[in-house]
Amino acid sequence: MRKTKRASEPEQVAGNGLLDRRFFLTAGAAAIGSTALIDKTDAAEELPVEPWMKTPGSPFTPYGQPSKHTNMVARTFASAPGTTGTGASRTPHHLLDGTITPNGLHFERHHNGIPDINPEAHRLLIHGLVKRPLVFTLDALMRYPMESRIAFIECAGNSSLLYQKDPAPVGVQPIHGLLSCAEWTGVRLATLLDEAGIDPGAQWILAEGADSSGMSRSVPLAKAMDDALIAIYQNGEPVRPSNGYPMRLLLPGYEGNMNVKWLRRIKLTAAPTMTKDETSKYTILLADGKSLQFCFAQEAKSVITRPSPGLSMGAPGLHEITGLAWSGYGRIAKVEVSADGGASWAQAALQDPVLPMAVTRFRSPWRWDGGPAVLQSRAKDDSGYVQPSRSKLIADRGGRGAYHFNGITSWSVAESGEVKHVYA
Repeated sequence: MRKTKRASEPEQVAGNGLLDRRFFLTAGAAAIGSTALIDKTDAAEELPVEPWMKTPGSPFTPYGQPSKHTNMVARTFASAPGTTGTGASRTPHHLLDGTITPNGLHFERHHNGIPDINPEAHRLLIHGLVKRPLVFTLDALMRYPMESRIAFIECAGNSSLLYQKDPAPVGVQPIHGLLSCAEWTGVRLATLLDEAGIDPGAQWILAEGADSSGMSRSVPLAKAMDDALIAIYQNGEPVRPSNGYPMRLLLPGYEGNMNVKWLRRIKLTAAPTMTKDETSKYTILLADGKSLQFCFAQEAKSVITRPSPGLSMGAPGLHEITGLAWSGYGRIAKVEVSADGGASWAQAALQDPVLPMAVTRFRSPWRWDGGPAVLQSRAKDDSGYVQPSRSKLIADRGGRGAYHFNGITSWSVAESGEVKHVYA
């Protein structure tokens, strides 16, 4: 006699226990909860009065801080030898959820430390191929109409560890931590350029920062006139000094280094300026030894943040696979998840809002049977671009690069529940 599937039983749609994403829209959440390891007793008992209920709590503070019990939710950082402020700090995505990165956990990349800028003395100069050179104070910019954009910023060197021949024995934060997403508020750059009057010969801008490295990049004028912002606020508060206070350039979807921090000068030019920051670095070294220059947009990419290395699996049963997907080309259209190393795929659920050039959270139900598995995610954006496998990316570009790695990441799950970084 043929066995029939119960209506409440989740449907498996890909190998090794991946379930239909619509499971979340039915009784799936309750089913996951009912199989979790919950502390139960035979009879309900009255909850005890804990010590913190017997004394007054702490007083108000000028600026709120996280709980002391979440002190592991922190950035990791490293400085170049012989320096204190040249290097990077990384966001702990495996310990976060949602899509917005808290300001105190936003990744940092500095070329010569964080300048201590007096906002009253800081100026933004717009000059070059314009009819009227202009100088703006912070107070003057605050009088202009402002807009907000939720956008990710990703260092071009994020995930570069995956160019290595062997998989690095690390997890999400060391590999993918040079990515963050925030709500940025400021003045449209196009508004200021229109006020300056653009010369017909202008095709590019040079954006320069006020740090002691003189960090500067060339940007196509078309991008500056499209969705670029002079960002003054980050998640509702003034931009942090580590992220460009008192103002920074925001170029949604473009590699992080182009979103110049501590912005002090914009010069309109007829051609790229070919600065040291865009010739000695931030080019893609191809397999034939040639360098691919001026690749601005960060290609579609995704990573599973839970489970991931450092977050061991619990008991077999129903679990949620979740992670982040993003693309500098536009919106994320689809994310697929595999539990068998890419042999089969299941479409994940995308959590709203799904915005262009912003991080999107994906979720997929998974019935882990306690056996070995290899977890992967693959993103597709609304331009039709599909995130490539690591092997395809290496075949196309070679393994000597340092920038724009967006190949698929693989996590292996052992029978013990330990999760490791592998190549599949």
